[in-house]
Amino acid sequence: QVQLVESGGGLVQAGGSLRLSCTFSRGSFSTYAMAWFRQAPGKEREFVASINWSGGSTSYADSVKGRFVISRDNVKNTMDLQMNSLKPEDTALYYCAARPGGGNYYFTKEAYDYWGQGTQVTVSS
Repeated sequence: QVQLVESGGGLVQAGGSLRLSCTFSRGSFSTYAMAWFRQAPGKEREFVASINWSGGSTSYADSVKGRFVISRDNVKNTMDLQMNSLKPEDTALYYCAARPGGGNYYFTKEAYDYWGQGTQVTVSS
């Protein structure tokens, strides 16, 4: 059973940066597409960014395009999310997710089979 563990969340002022990491275990990392989702209190879990098996193709939600960068390291079995120019509306619990198969063009939570426990990001104004 694939296991995902997120780290790197915290409290940051608006305009600041954070880097989230997701560690993948118990599977063949390079055969999975990966993604970040987030969920704010009282809201649905929403897509943030995804990356294909090689890291050569990425997708972003419009709300984070130009501010966030997703990446992966298939040697270390990790995926990162560099978040810059953070806004209060980025405050949420951030989840990493995995789906077998290499493509990154999946933007719904139903498309992903494995999830981490989440890491909290809080952006103060």
